[in-house]
Amino acid sequence: MEVKSIYKNARISAFKCREVTREIQGLPVMEALDVVKFCPKKAARLVGKTLKSAVANAENNNSLRLQNLVVKEAVVGEGRTMKRFRPKARGSAGRILKRSSHIRIVLTEDETLAQPKKKSSPKKAAKPAASKAKKETEPKKPAKADKKTEAKAEKKAEPKTETKPDATPDSKE
Repeated sequence: MEVKSIYKNARISAFKCREVTREIQGLPVMEALDVVKFCPKKAARLVGKTLKSAVANAENNNSLRLQNLVVKEAVVGEGRTMKRFRPKARGSAGRILKRSSHIRIVLTEDETLAQPKKKSSPKKAAKPAASKAKKETEPKKPAKADKKTEAKAEKKAEPKTETKPDATPDSKE
């Protein structure tokens, strides 16, 4: 069952508020409340209010347990923008946009949180080990070498012996 709560015309820009809602999306409600509580932003306070309202709606209206709730959606949309003007140099005016937003949080009841997770069966764990053993038994194929790379390897393998020509004295005696 889905439970939602909407905070309309929150006096914060949607861009700033989305930072916080991205953090809590998909978390269990208890963890989401902790994240919001310890986040030092104005948006966290507003999102926290909406989240608590959604939890209260779930408990009172639908008789859902707090431990089973998960944040399914945390969406922030743009609200109205108030336009104000500030005087600027030479008689002009600068436009100021005071943005607002609508915060919507949807909670769902998740049955898997109440039940402990089951361990995987040993058959599934044995399959990767078998394929690993198969890979080890296969012979490795030698890499094909080009004629150019073979010639380079031979040049490197040969010792470099440099012969100096005999020095002939150019003396004028």
